[in-house]
Order: sequence, then structure tokens, then C-alpha cells
Amino acid sequence: METVKQAVNYVSESVQGAASGASHEANKEVAKDSNVNASTRLTAAKDAIGDKFEQKGHDSRAEVHKQAAKN
Repeated sequence: METVKQAVNYVSESVQGAASGASHEANKEVAKDSNVNASTRLTAAKDAIGDKFEQKGHDSRAEVHKQAAKN
């Protein structure tokens, strides 16, 4: 039963990591867009950095759950 729980947690963290990665890319594009006002670009850049940290955290937790499911 613990293996199933770890597998579900792995999938959940993987999905959340992918969503954070997609958000990171979208925010990065807004930050680079010279047709957008400076305030919006700065906010998007800040959000892109936060998204990248979230993605790395989710990816790390996914790997922990993956290894736990194997044992």
C-alpha cells in the first residue's frame, strides 16, 4: 500500500513540476516582450524566477517519491 501512495505522490509532484515549468516559460516570454509595459515585465520576471524554484522543488520531491516507490 505504501508503494501505491508513493507512486501517486510521484505523479502528483511530476504534474505540478510540469505546470510550474510551463508557467515559468510563459512568464519568461512576457518578461522579454518589449511591447508590454515595464511593470508587467518586471512582475513576469519575478514570477518566472519563483516558478523555476517551484519546479525544482516539485521535481526533487517527485524523485524522492519515485525512489521510495521502488523500495
